[in-house]
Amino acid sequence: MDNSIQLNPMEPGLRSSKRYILITAFLALFAVVGFGFYGLPFFFDFIMEERGWSRTVITSGNAVGKLVVAPLFGFFAGWLIDRYGPRQLMMTGALMLAIALIGISYSSSLEMFYLFYVFNALGYVFGGPLPCQVLISRWFNKNRGKAMGIAYLGIGAGGALAPLLAARLEQRYDWHLALAILGILGFLMVFIFSYFIKDKREMPVPAVERKVDGGSMRQILRSRNFYLLAIGSMCSIGVVGGIGQHIKLYLSDLNYSQQEAANVMSFVLLSSLIGRVMMGWLADLINRKYVMLLIYLVVMGSIPLLLVPEFPGRIYIFAIIFGIGLGGDYMIIPLMAGDLFGLKALGRTMGIILVADGVAEAIFPVLLGALYNESVGYTVGFSVLIGVALLGAVFIVLIPRPLGADQAYKAGH
Repeated sequence: MDNSIQLNPMEPGLRSSKRYILITAFLALFAVVGFGFYGLPFFFDFIMEERGWSRTVITSGNAVGKLVVAPLFGFFAGWLIDRYGPRQLMMTGALMLAIALIGISYSSSLEMFYLFYVFNALGYVFGGPLPCQVLISRWFNKNRGKAMGIAYLGIGAGGALAPLLAARLEQRYDWHLALAILGILGFLMVFIFSYFIKDKREMPVPAVERKVDGGSMRQILRSRNFYLLAIGSMCSIGVVGGIGQHIKLYLSDLNYSQQEAANVMSFVLLSSLIGRVMMGWLADLINRKYVMLLIYLVVMGSIPLLLVPEFPGRIYIFAIIFGIGLGGDYMIIPLMAGDLFGLKALGRTMGIILVADGVAEAIFPVLLGALYNESVGYTVGFSVLIGVALLGAVFIVLIPRPLGADQAYKAGH
């Protein structure tokens, strides 16, 4: 297969190329997560000022959306992907993203705000990580970890560009139109590229993949490994979500200026790009169980830096270490699921796991806030997160060594 042809989505040869699949997944994560998750907070102060809402209300939209959508649609989306492929769901997710961002920009009531955040969560489920994970896994046997890492660079790139683009658009127009334009741009890049992909390669499944086929969903749900993976990932994703939602508030307590806080947050995102590539590369060299364990220990090891006395560069060292763990955290889960249960039911398996992870990601920031109010500080909350991160690592240790990338590479040769 020749991947050196020009990137024209209308060419049939390119539609079935790995490069085009990788670009499509990158752009989907760039728009759905970068614009829909990291881009929205840029507009929070405008919404608060115009509608008179509190910080609690303005940040509750994401939690409401995920807690409503994840349990109701997570498994259903996974089932649809396994049955019909990622293509149609990605196009649907693009439409949901546009409806969400346009709706949020012009909604005037809290009920409408929550409704369009539900659409944003639907866009995330149908057009974000879940279909991209399945798409990459179906197209890449060898180098699947590298491919997943490159695709997930879209999150960091979109998250870094979204505030800059939003600021430019807001200066030129107003914040309402700026947010609506982001929704339209996200829709176009995801819908157009998704439209021209093929859902799966017409190649036989390698023997190594057949050996790890987990069977039916009933068998998977009876598997001890499924619950070890699900609970372990919930612990780590919950910790990452808690730190991510509170890092700006933590820096405010330390009297960091707006620019200084923005610099720290940028370091986290830039480091996440490094983490995605590095952990994806490692996932193709050694068994993915050990890569997952390394990621969880990196996340856990970064948190004590938030508790020790101040020294030069402390926060930036934290930002780099935490960012590397953040970059690998979401990416490694589908790779492990594929190794444990095979690709046949990967969509449904990840649909359930992403539901659990989404709930943890929504609840842990609230828990951390409650612990902050109770103890008037982050010491207790961050200490709890260290314990939860360690617990997640323990669950991963208990998973038997799956048929991973090292064996898959040998089988492919």
